[in-house]
Amino acid sequence: MNINEKDFLSAVEDHKGILYKLSKIYMDDPLDREDLFQEMLLQLWRSYGSFKAQSKFSTWMYRVALNTALVYIKKEKKSPKSDSLIEDIDVIDKSDHHEKEEQLTYFYQAVKQLNEIEKALIFFFLEGFSHREIAGQLGISEVNARVKLNRTKDKLQEIIKKQGYEF
Repeated sequence: MNINEKDFLSAVEDHKGILYKLSKIYMDDPLDREDLFQEMLLQLWRSYGSFKAQSKFSTWMYRVALNTALVYIKKEKKSPKSDSLIEDIDVIDKSDHHEKEEQLTYFYQAVKQLNEIEKALIFFFLEGFSHREIAGQLGISEVNARVKLNRTKDKLQEIIKKQGYEF
């Protein structure tokens, strides 16, 4: 294994949560999630030669992985089924396990009903990106990112309420 491969594998290992989260947001079926994960990993490897370290690796990884997910969905014509339940929800705190699991289930079901750009906005928001960083990732203005994010959060709340979850 050459130094380039080691650097790549180490960087991906440090940030693989990005790929898992994107796969989970865009695909319901575990096999589809795995396929998308592998496709993102492949595209990252293919693009690694063009990574010039002008930004953080994770920022570059977000961009490549998100673009890959969007293209994959269109190319494969795979769309998540909004009525399926998420069975493999990660819960950190063992107390209130059932309540947190229920909240996450409602949340992921609601996210599945958003369009691809809205899913990306929510993903970046949950990852702690600023409006400026979200704008840079999506190629839109900072004001546009702020407006779209606020509208998406409102839409997400409405979807969750319609599902019958009480805040």
